[in-house]
Amino acid sequence: MSESRTEISSLGEFGLIEHLTKNIELQNASSIVGVGDDAAIIDHFGKQTVITTDLLVEGIHFDLMYTPLKHLGYKSVVVNLSDIYAMNATPTQITVSIAFSNRFSVEALSEFYEGIYAACEKYGVDLVGGDTSSSQKGFVISVTAIGEVAPGKYVRRDTAKKGDLICCSGDLGAAYVGLLFLEREKQIYLESPQVQPDLEGESYVIGRLLKPEARKDIIEFLEIQNIVPTSMMDISDGLSSEILHICEQSRLGCVLYEEKLPVAEEMRKAAFKFEIDPTACALSGGEDYELLFTMSQSDYEKIVLNEQISVIGYMTDADEGMKINTRGGQVHPITAQGWNAFKK
Repeated sequence: MSESRTEISSLGEFGLIEHLTKNIELQNASSIVGVGDDAAIIDHFGKQTVITTDLLVEGIHFDLMYTPLKHLGYKSVVVNLSDIYAMNATPTQITVSIAFSNRFSVEALSEFYEGIYAACEKYGVDLVGGDTSSSQKGFVISVTAIGEVAPGKYVRRDTAKKGDLICCSGDLGAAYVGLLFLEREKQIYLESPQVQPDLEGESYVIGRLLKPEARKDIIEFLEIQNIVPTSMMDISDGLSSEILHICEQSRLGCVLYEEKLPVAEEMRKAAFKFEIDPTACALSGGEDYELLFTMSQSDYEKIVLNEQISVIGYMTDADEGMKINTRGGQVHPITAQGWNAFKK
C-alpha cells in the first residue's frame, strides 16, 4: 500500500462518495437507478423481494489489528449475501453505510471498498447506495442486501417437518479456530512487539475467518436438482444455536450425530494445538456462513453425490428434545453456546 495519505476532509462527504463509487457498473436488469440520485430504484419483474441488514462494529465484530481492510469489505458483503441465500433467494443489490473516525484516510477507505467490489463482482451484485458519516471512535459498517425469489420458492426457518433430514454445507468450526490463532498472536504482539507471528500452516482456518464465502453454489445445486428445502438458515452463530432456532420455530426436536458433523482436517489439527475438542468448535464456533437446511427424505438420493453437503441428523417430535449422539454412543442435549454479540 502506498505511503501517501489523503485526508477525508479534503474531499468532503459527496466528494468521498463519488471517489469510492466512481467505477460502478450495474450488472442486474433489476437495478434501474443506482448510486448518484436521492434513492435507488429496483424492479424485480414479478419476483418477491428479500431484504436483510447487518451491522458490524469495530471491537465487537472485527479487530483491525489483524483484519485487512480489503478482507473486511469483502466479508461485510458476504455475510449479508449468505442471509439472502439462506432464504433460497438470489442477491441482486446491496447498500453500504459506514461511519469512521479521523484516523482513516481516503486510501484506507478505498482499500475497504476494493473488497466490497470484489464481492459484488464474484456474486453478481450491484452496489446501489449507502451513506457515510464521521464516528467519534472506531469503524461502523452497515450493509443491506436485497434479493429476489420466485413467488412461493422462499424458505423459512419455521417450516421443517418431522422426519426431515438435517443437512449442512461445507465444514464447520474452522473460522472459530482461526480467530483463536489471531487473538493469540495479537496478545503476543502486545506483550512482545519484536516477536514474529507464528501462523505457519494455518492459512485454511485463518482464511475461513477473514475471507468467508456465501454458498451460492449450494443454492444453485438445489435448484438444478429441483430440491426445495423445508427449512433453512445460515450458520453465523454456531451450528448448535442455529439448529435450536429451527427446532423451536418449527416446534420440533432433532437428533444429530457427532460422527456426521463435517470438519476439515486442518481444523481438527489446529483445534488440538489449543487442546480443544473439534466437535465443540463445530457445534459452537460461529462465523462459518455455511447453510443449514432440512429436506424431505425422498430427496436423499439427489444430494448423496454432492461432497459439499453432509446429512448430519433428522427432525423428531418436540417432546423427544434436541439431542446429539456422540461417537462413544452417549446422548447429550444440544445447548446453544454460539456466539453472542451482547456477552460481556
